[in-house]
Amino acid sequence: MKKFICIIFCFTVFTSNYTYAQTDKRLKGIEKDLNAILEATKAAGFSVAVVDGDKVIYANGFGYSDYENKVPVDANTLFAIGSSTKAFTSALLGQLSAEDKLSLNDNPIKYIPELKFYNDNLNNNVIIKDLMRHSTGLPRHDISWYLFPSADKDSLIQRIAYQEPFTGLRQEWNYNNFMFLAQGVIAEKITGQSWEDNIKTRFFDPLEMSRSQTLLSELKKMDNAALGYKLKKNDQISKLDYYDISGMSPAGSIYSSANEISHWLKMWINKGKYHDKQILTEAYINEAMSSQMVITAALPDEENPDLHFANYGYGWMLSSYRGHYRVEHGGNIDGFSANIAFFPSDKIGIVVLSNQDGSAVPNLVRNTIADRLLGGKTTNWAKRFIENKAKTKKMEAELKLEDKATAQVKNTKHSHVMQDYTGSYGNSGYGGFNITVENDSLFANFKRMKMYLKHYHYDVFEPFEVTKTGIDTTDASPMRFNFATSDGGDISKVSLKAESALEPIAFKRTPNTIDVSTTDLEQYVGNYSLLGTPLKIYIKNENVLYLFVPGQPEYELMPTEKHKFSFKVVDGFKVEFLENNNIITEMNLIQPNGTFKTKKE
Repeated sequence: MKKFICIIFCFTVFTSNYTYAQTDKRLKGIEKDLNAILEATKAAGFSVAVVDGDKVIYANGFGYSDYENKVPVDANTLFAIGSSTKAFTSALLGQLSAEDKLSLNDNPIKYIPELKFYNDNLNNNVIIKDLMRHSTGLPRHDISWYLFPSADKDSLIQRIAYQEPFTGLRQEWNYNNFMFLAQGVIAEKITGQSWEDNIKTRFFDPLEMSRSQTLLSELKKMDNAALGYKLKKNDQISKLDYYDISGMSPAGSIYSSANEISHWLKMWINKGKYHDKQILTEAYINEAMSSQMVITAALPDEENPDLHFANYGYGWMLSSYRGHYRVEHGGNIDGFSANIAFFPSDKIGIVVLSNQDGSAVPNLVRNTIADRLLGGKTTNWAKRFIENKAKTKKMEAELKLEDKATAQVKNTKHSHVMQDYTGSYGNSGYGGFNITVENDSLFANFKRMKMYLKHYHYDVFEPFEVTKTGIDTTDASPMRFNFATSDGGDISKVSLKAESALEPIAFKRTPNTIDVSTTDLEQYVGNYSLLGTPLKIYIKNENVLYLFVPGQPEYELMPTEKHKFSFKVVDGFKVEFLENNNIITEMNLIQPNGTFKTKKE
């Protein structure tokens, strides 16, 4: 981390040129306000572009795209725009609708036969518009793609069938990235092109967005691309690795610059036209930026009586700002935050792209510029941010003290030895991960992330991300790992509170197996007797051990430790072979209702 004094100095010296500002009196001296936001938020950097009608009246960069090497941001610096991508994805369907290749009132399963929802009501009644306006009744289920990523869009689509809704169809608005994935796949099925190619040919090319990308692999080849950062609790600016959203690309995988996003805004402000070419129909433009679903009441308050209502269109959030109709969408992905906004009645557009994780910068900059352009009342947004941050910090400290005093049960122990928690854990709507033991500590191993599991109380553990610099145990995730046992006392699953509106998501445990040679397996083969009932152990498929009980199906046995096996398809059932003078003489059948000893004949 750089010292605060250094940050202020660098922010002042390394802002890029701002010749655009000199052409519009409304933005005269705006750099002072925007630098104040940079200082207040301690962001690495950001870029901004402002559109008025069909012209860019301001474009500038502040801070750094590469903080360590002090590379300044400019209006052509590429950033991840995250969920600001969503309006692009819905607009693909707007184009296809205008081409009579689909109706927005169609059932999406018509175009994606493999798409299935959690229940028949959704299967039979969801329409494409529900995907576009977040009205399916499904919560986000975001850890399904974030912790369990896949490059295969079709495999991600198949997870939707197992994802539980929290309310009825069209009853409440709830943000859902999977539904934007589905929109992208619909476009793929109709056009025969990937979502990435559709975005390039239908928007990037006609809008002259030649540097914009949809693939992280392509971004890494580009010059003038920002690195991502987060602000740690000690106000240290820390670099983050890029997150490859992979198969979920239609929900948030565009990388662009303030200058090139200004072209996208010009099209929306000018009723679908760019340089007199109609990219989107005026009918779709009007429908997409009109209220399709109520997000929340968002009633005006005494402090801000002219900030009110919160609705959703198609990939756009709608609200009133200073009495002006505002259409906007934010975006957040590891190390980056964005906001793309326009005021259709005023023909004004503002894009703000930042390389700070979960940043307030885009909204603060947008509001600061909007105040200047719309006239009337202005707010010192940097000052308000500092004041609100202090209030929030004080409140969090009080809540944390209360939580520590009431939530955690002190002096408890986990019920099993660490090794008993190891194994693979899976859920059909999410994916799988492994839990291992290292130096008497538990670790959860995901595809792109590793977490240290610190005992909290009973069989509940707190996860802490393992990074290149170590483990920060002051930054716990609120999503705790809660282990449960089967009737036989074995650890059978772990539950994660992934969705606040639903019961915890359960991941079933499969014990880790060990490799046992066919020669070693042969020592267990034979007939065993249990109170006169003959049992048989045999090998199939060269190296798989089976148990047969008369009148029951054969049971495949999985080796977990020396002489110990678990039933593959039955929880809580195990066998343990006993030896005498290096010869197997007995087999214990371990079941939830007891352990039964058998003799080898």
